[in-house]
Amino acid sequence: MRRVATPAYEHVVFDLDGTLIDSRADLAAAVNHVRTCLGLPSIVPETVYAYVGDGARALVERALGPADADRVSAALALFMDYYAAHLLDATRPYPGVAETLERLAGRGIALSVLTNKPVAMSRAILDGLGLLPRFVEVIGGDSLPTRKPDPAGLELLRGLTATPRERVLLVGDSPVDVHTAAAGGVAFCGVAWGLQPEALRAARPERLIDTPQELLAVVG
Repeated sequence: MRRVATPAYEHVVFDLDGTLIDSRADLAAAVNHVRTCLGLPSIVPETVYAYVGDGARALVERALGPADADRVSAALALFMDYYAAHLLDATRPYPGVAETLERLAGRGIALSVLTNKPVAMSRAILDGLGLLPRFVEVIGGDSLPTRKPDPAGLELLRGLTATPRERVLLVGDSPVDVHTAAAGGVAFCGVAWGLQPEALRAARPERLIDTPQELLAVVG
């Protein structure tokens, strides 16, 4: 009789932007819309990408800079209104993500999302891309009093599936995700295709994959 191998992990928690979805163009467009509305010059998209990871307010603060710190609240409102209307203009799953999620789910692996993006926007994007049904839960930056790298969201997701800590894997593209996994006492796998590949490598993740398909071997 053929023996079926037991997966190394029973629950895989994913970051969203830069991990599951390529949202770069829509985020950059929203940031530059805000700057234009405030009479400021546009900034190159690559600069915007480096600002992503700590939520919408941090993104707007970084995009404005210290000289315009007093305009953050107004800028954030502009950003949220514009971005909510343009969530799916150019945002798509990274190549291979949908197929990898399907194969993991087919193995009985629990899948969830932990992001610092507002939860309503996160769910709307995943729903629009046809990915939402794959996940047992989505926790956003406004779901709890704290956000990544605080491990509260990670612990909540782990508890929903009653998964032992050593059987949970967090997958992400930034140092924020590395620190979240460490704070939550779970394993981490970095993705090299994300928004902050250099910063991620500098954080020395325990694993780093180049394609979504490689995650299948990591999970086992």
